[in-house]
Amino acid sequence: MLDATKLRGILPATPTPVTSSGTIDVAASKALFSWLFRQGIDGLVPLGGTGEYGALAKDQRIRFAELSVEAMAGAAGAGGKRGPVIAGVLDTGYYDALAAGRDFAAAGVDGLLVLTPYYTNPTQAGIRDYFLRYADESPVPILIYEIPYRTRIAVDPEILHELSRHERIIGMKACNTDMYHFLRTVAGVDSSFTVLSGEDTLFPLHVAAGAKGGIVVTANLLPRAWRLIHDLASTGKLDKALEIHRSLIPMMNLAFAETNPGPMKAVMDLIGVEAPAMLAPLREPAEPLKRSLRRELSRLLATYEGVPAEGVPAAQPV
Repeated sequence: MLDATKLRGILPATPTPVTSSGTIDVAASKALFSWLFRQGIDGLVPLGGTGEYGALAKDQRIRFAELSVEAMAGAAGAGGKRGPVIAGVLDTGYYDALAAGRDFAAAGVDGLLVLTPYYTNPTQAGIRDYFLRYADESPVPILIYEIPYRTRIAVDPEILHELSRHERIIGMKACNTDMYHFLRTVAGVDSSFTVLSGEDTLFPLHVAAGAKGGIVVTANLLPRAWRLIHDLASTGKLDKALEIHRSLIPMMNLAFAETNPGPMKAVMDLIGVEAPAMLAPLREPAEPLKRSLRRELSRLLATYEGVPAEGVPAAQPV
């Protein structure tokens, strides 16, 4: 059974490779998983916002969950590390969200990343009750997914403290960009609960302040660079972690210049994954953005992939 001690390190929020008809591109999915496992990632988080959850048909979500589980089992069977597979659940209503979680659990995932209930504009008490009820009924442990700039729903740190004491609520993906909110949250959560950063842009600060790792979008492209940042920030070498992070800022600016995961998908061929297709209402990014991101990613791949932490060159000016 998944617990908080296994929520550590770099867990990419994986995009969903799809064909032009909107079905899972199995070959591209396997290529993505193969790349990530070779880079030493600590787990997979499919089917979140990066995975275009809301645009995927239900059967395709389940199929991608199955592929993620199969890939992780295969990696472990080949002598690699067995990390958790944590599927996103982004439905708006409780019953649909619970049904989705049960489907993903049946597909073999280890945990669920459950989005705060949105659109209905619930009270804090309503948010608390939602997660307590979900945790009681879920077949696998859950993580809370707080991302207020998408949902307009923030969770009070005091509510998160209370939820963290539930034995089946084992962590959270923190995407609230308010650092004081983050500090207050980390200060009061239970020891059985892991806070993971959900913000590429704030990752080293989150780790230095108590996050045990992160669910990182651009770790799909540069997993080793993000590993270096994590390892440095978590061992007190924040100045070096920030130096490396600073060198990634131009890439992050481009990767998020249009709605994620469009820009990232457009350049994944550089890591051996041909999967640029997007699902409506998203579309492939503008050509100038693609070209700029391609140049920047090529530079970073040459700079960071395979370089040990003590040998990372000085960051380039932003």
